[in-house]
Amino acid sequence: MRKFESVSILLPTLNETFSFIETVDIILNECDKKDICEFIAIVCDRTEKESLKAIEEATAHAEKEGIPVVLLYQTRPFAGGAVQDGMMAAKGSHTIMMAPDLETDPHTVKDFIRYGKEYPDDMITASRWLKKGSFEGYSKVKYVLNFIFQKMFSLYYGVKLTDMTFGFRLAPTDVFQSINWEELKHPFFLETLLKPVKIGVKVHEIPSSWAARQEGASQNSLLQTFKYLRIAFKVKFEKKADILKQN
Repeated sequence: MRKFESVSILLPTLNETFSFIETVDIILNECDKKDICEFIAIVCDRTEKESLKAIEEATAHAEKEGIPVVLLYQTRPFAGGAVQDGMMAAKGSHTIMMAPDLETDPHTVKDFIRYGKEYPDDMITASRWLKKGSFEGYSKVKYVLNFIFQKMFSLYYGVKLTDMTFGFRLAPTDVFQSINWEELKHPFFLETLLKPVKIGVKVHEIPSSWAARQEGASQNSLLQTFKYLRIAFKVKFEKKADILKQN
């Protein structure tokens, strides 16, 4: 059985400024500092200068609290590639994948940590469907499609999960690092649930909310929503040996 020691928090950053600072501040204010190993701010050549300044400001605050903020320049492309780079760099016993745009609610991080301590071998994932009114500013078309996809994916994989596409989850770092990831764009966030399920990782859902970002544009288009289907069908028939990296 694994032991929860501390968490690495992945924050892929492109055009976030005040939301990055607020994300870090909320986590620092609500969580026990000894439970946080590090923040990893993942950036690329498209990350805006204002965002880099925001990271600097958040770093100053975090370091006063004894928490390092690691600035990581991604080597793999796109959002999925950024998170994969962060997973491989993480030093905590567990890793939280989220975004610094406030679409993933930083108030939920304390709950991730609490459940991570209780179930250190398992994945904890956030669901926007466990409580009513958890979507704010979500497209009506995407809302309906999201509901349909969640039902379809849960039936297809035989799991009682309500939100399999929300890229807001915690897992043991070695689990994330042991898997062969394929997707580089937003369907990667579905892949990060499906492959752990396929190799036998138990998953617990906790309620969270989603609110449309207040700055910058979302990188997840409606067209990309349909691209989730490809990885869902592919992983279904993969063997555990093909999912795990070979040492």
